[in-house]
Amino acid sequence: MIWETLFVLAIVAAVPFVLEARRKRIGARERRASPGKSAVLSQGITHYQWLGPVRGPIVVAIHGMTTPSTVWTEVAEGLGSIGYRVLVYDLYGRGLSDAPNGRQDTPFFLRQLTDLLADQGVGQDLTVVGYSMGGAIATAFAGTHPERVKRLILLAPIGMGHAEDGVTRLIRQVPFAGDWLHLALAGVRLRRASGAMAGAQLAELERRGYLPAILSSIRGILQDRQEEHHRAIGRADVPVVALWGDKDDIVPLSGLGNLAQWNRPARQEVIAGAGHGMPFTHAPEVMAVLKDVLRE
Repeated sequence: MIWETLFVLAIVAAVPFVLEARRKRIGARERRASPGKSAVLSQGITHYQWLGPVRGPIVVAIHGMTTPSTVWTEVAEGLGSIGYRVLVYDLYGRGLSDAPNGRQDTPFFLRQLTDLLADQGVGQDLTVVGYSMGGAIATAFAGTHPERVKRLILLAPIGMGHAEDGVTRLIRQVPFAGDWLHLALAGVRLRRASGAMAGAQLAELERRGYLPAILSSIRGILQDRQEEHHRAIGRADVPVVALWGDKDDIVPLSGLGNLAQWNRPARQEVIAGAGHGMPFTHAPEVMAVLKDVLRE
């Protein structure tokens, strides 16, 4: 009886890992069918797309932890309509980019970004826009390379404190058991949380490497406090604009106070009625602020 019970438990424990191994990897055919292009970088293939006029000033837009670069579609089109050339790309493990092994901490994502900019021959005078986890990446890039950044724009940025429920804390802190719990529950949790971007997020669940990438980010860059980078940006006099949603239950408005302490000149705006998905739920309101900022 004991052995039968152990056998059943072993099967149950193996199921999430087997399901992950059976998910489909991104293939060349799928990439060729997309509107973007692929760059072979030092850590793997990165899918990217340029939007807007060919000779406009450059904006680099970095998406968040669970959504691919399509989160930027409406905002990127708005920026293109006022003359900006926008580079969007899929972070590793998301969209049509590879899902390489490795801890997804700040240096991991900075390497992808600097590799891509070098591949595309992009130099200085960049407006860097980051949403959620992408806000932490954008902040770290601006803090590390302030001479390359003309302006930093953050939407509900990670790196100044964020909400974490008990299940996520357990997943983050406990090896193996946390991995199992994440693979077993992440799909259900994402389906419940998905709003306007539900289609894109649910499509991601079918791709191998997506859920491990989220777990690696939870244990990696989400734990990297960006205070020193923000202070470095302030010392370098790089203009910063931060947008917050007053209904955001993931990145609280307390981050506004932290940013004010770390970089007092930063301009901060609160989007009324916006939750964490503001780039796609409140794109017109976001664009109204960005147009005002980019005219300055």
